Amino acid sequence: MLKVRSVYQLGSNLRQRQFFTGITRLKRRKTAEEKKSPRIIEYSPKKLQPNNVSNANSAIDIWRHMSVSQLAKTLQRPLDDVQEAMLYVRGADNIEAAAKLEDLKIIQEIAKKLGVKTRVVAAPESTAEDEHKERDVSPRPPAPPELLKPRPPVVTVMGHVDHGKTTLLDSLRGADVAAGEAGGITQHIGAFTVTLESGERVTFLDTPGHAAFSAMRARGAVATDIIVLVVAAEDGVMAQTREVIQLAKEAQVPIIVALNKIDKPEANIEKSKRELAQMGLALEEHGGDVQVIPISALKGTNLQLLAEAVSTQATLMGLKADSTGLVEGIVVESKTDPRRGKLSTAIVSRGTLRKGSVLLSGLSHAKVRGLFDHNGQPMTEAPPGTPVEILGWRELPLAGELILEVESEKKAHAVMKYREHQAQMEKIESSGDEIRKKEEEHQAKYRAEREARRLAGRFRVRGGQRVKQVDPNDGCPRVSVIIKGDVHGSVEALLDVLETYNSNDRCRLDIVHYGVGNVTEGDLELAKAFNAIIYAFSVETPQPKAAKDVTVKSFNVIYHLIDDLKEQLSSQLPSVDVEEQLGEANVLQQFFINEGRKEIPVAGCRCTKGVLKKSQRFRLLRDGEIIYDGALESMRHLKSEVDSIKKDVECGLRLKDTKVLPQAGDTLQCYTTHMESQQTDWDPGF
Repeated sequence: MLKVRSVYQLGSNLRQRQFFTGITRLKRRKTAEEKKSPRIIEYSPKKLQPNNVSNANSAIDIWRHMSVSQLAKTLQRPLDDVQEAMLYVRGADNIEAAAKLEDLKIIQEIAKKLGVKTRVVAAPESTAEDEHKERDVSPRPPAPPELLKPRPPVVTVMGHVDHGKTTLLDSLRGADVAAGEAGGITQHIGAFTVTLESGERVTFLDTPGHAAFSAMRARGAVATDIIVLVVAAEDGVMAQTREVIQLAKEAQVPIIVALNKIDKPEANIEKSKRELAQMGLALEEHGGDVQVIPISALKGTNLQLLAEAVSTQATLMGLKADSTGLVEGIVVESKTDPRRGKLSTAIVSRGTLRKGSVLLSGLSHAKVRGLFDHNGQPMTEAPPGTPVEILGWRELPLAGELILEVESEKKAHAVMKYREHQAQMEKIESSGDEIRKKEEEHQAKYRAEREARRLAGRFRVRGGQRVKQVDPNDGCPRVSVIIKGDVHGSVEALLDVLETYNSNDRCRLDIVHYGVGNVTEGDLELAKAFNAIIYAFSVETPQPKAAKDVTVKSFNVIYHLIDDLKEQLSSQLPSVDVEEQLGEANVLQQFFINEGRKEIPVAGCRCTKGVLKKSQRFRLLRDGEIIYDGALESMRHLKSEVDSIKKDVECGLRLKDTKVLPQAGDTLQCYTTHMESQQTDWDPGF
C-alpha cells in the first residue's frame, strides 16, 4: 500500500490531502502492438453431458400450451429432470406429464433452470394429432384360422308392413309377441335366439316394415348374415319389399324368400314369384340361388322347411368367429329403463362378453354390470353370435354403432377424450361456412348502425326509449314439440319423419328437445318455457296434476302421432276467405229509369245458373275483365222488389255504383265469401 500526499490551492490558501493507492493502480498500459495480438486463454476441459451437446450451441423451440412430457422431449432430457426443475419455478404447480404449461415465462424459466436457451415458435399441428391418435381403438385384425369356432347365424326377418314377420318369429320360438304390439305392427328391432328342432341355435332380428323405420331396416341388413324376406302371397312385392332387396344387394347378404299367408283364398304364389324375379332375384326354379319357401306363419305350414333352408344356407357360408380376446359387437337398439337405467341390445361378433368388461361405443362407454337374454334372464357370458341386453352404460349408445372392449376404464376415458375432440373438430369444420356467413351479416349490420349513429350525431342518439328487438319470425305461427321415445330407434325414426317437413314459411315446426326415456320434470319445465307439446311415444307420462298447464300426448303407433301433429300444425294456420259462387246471369239489355232528375242505369238480365241473391255480392265481367265488384241497390222481377231470382227467370238489377254502365253481353256473377280453416300440405310419405 502506498501513501501519497497531494497539495492544491483553494483560493489564497494552500491545502494538503492524503490518499492511499495500491500497486495495481500503477500497472503499465498496453502498447498498440500488444492490443492487436490475440488473447489466448486456456481453460481446463469442461465435461459436457451427451444430452447437452446440441443444446449448448442452439436454442430449443417452445410454444404455448405445451405439456410437460412434450417439454422433456423437446429438451432431450428425462422427464424426472424436468419435473425436478419445475419444483424450483414459481407457478409450475402441476408436474404431471400430461399437464399443460400455459405461461411461456414459466416454460422459459424451466428451460433456464436446465441451462438451455429457448426460442418461441407456433405450436406444431401434428403434435395434437399424434398425441390423440395413440389413444383411439379400432377392431382387431382378422384372427388366425386355428382360433375360429362355429357360431350361430344372425338372421334378419324383413319385409313390408303387416306381411307377417313377427307372427312368423312367434311360430318359430313359440311366443306371442304380435298380440302385444301397438296397432299390430312392429316399431322396434327385436333380437332373440331360437333353438331349432335339429338342436341348432339361430339368432333372429325382427325389423319394422313401416315406411318410417328405414334406418332401422338398414341397421338390420348390416348386422346380419342371412335375410329372410317375408312376402305376403296376397299382396306380392310392395314398397318396403323393394327397399329390402336393394339393402341386401348393397350389403351383399344372401336372401331366403318366405311367401307367407298361402292359406288365404286370395293368395297368388306364381304372381308373387314373377314380381320377385322382375326385381332381379335369381330364384332357384329359374336356375338361381335364391330359395322361395311357401309358408303360413299363422297355421305353421312349412316352417320346418324354412328352418332347414336357413340351416343349410348357414352351413354353406361356414360362419365362424374368434371367441377369445377383446369383445367386438354392434348395437342393435338402446333404451332407458326407469328402474334399471340405460340399456342396449347388442349382438356379439367377436370375443366373449362377461360382467366387468369395459366397453366403448361411439361417444358412450360402459362397465358391464349385468347381461340378460331376450326373456330378461341373467347371463354369465355371451359368446359370438348371441344377442344380449347390456346394463351399465354411462351414456346411451346410438343404435348401429360398433362396440369395442378396452383393457381398463382409464384407457376408455382416454379414448372418449380423443373421440370427443374429433367430434368437436368435425363440428367446427362443418359449421365453419355458416359461422363466417353469420359473422359477415353481423359485421354488415354493425357498420350500418355505426353509420346511422355517425350521421345522427353523437348527442342525438342519447336518451329516449330503447327500441325493443323483435324476432323477424314473430309473425309466423309455430308449433314447438318435445319428443320422448322408449328406444333410440323410435326417436330416430320420428326425427327422420319430422325432417321431411318443408312448410316452415307457413307454420314453423320447432323441435325443442328429444330423448330416450320417460317424460321427466325437466321436460315439463322445458315445455312450459317454450309453450311446447310433449309427444310421448311408448313411454310413461306423468300424472295430470304434475303436468298442469302442459300438453302431454301419448301414442303407441307412429302414424297416429304424425296425424295428431298434422292437426296441430293445421290449427295454427290462419283462416282464409273462400269464395263460393251462387249463381250467374247474362245481361240482355241496358236501359235507364228516372229517379228525380237523374237517369239510373239498370241491367236487364236472365239467370242462367244457380240463384241470384240480393244480399250477396255481385261481380260484373266484360270480356273476362272485372268491371264492377260490389253490392246491389235493387233487384226487381217485373215491377216487384224481390230478394232472390231462380234459374231461367228474367230480372232487372241495379248496381250501387251508378257510374258503371252494364252492356248487353256482360256477365253478372253472384257469390258469397266465408272463412275456412287451412290444412297443412305436409306429406310425410305414408
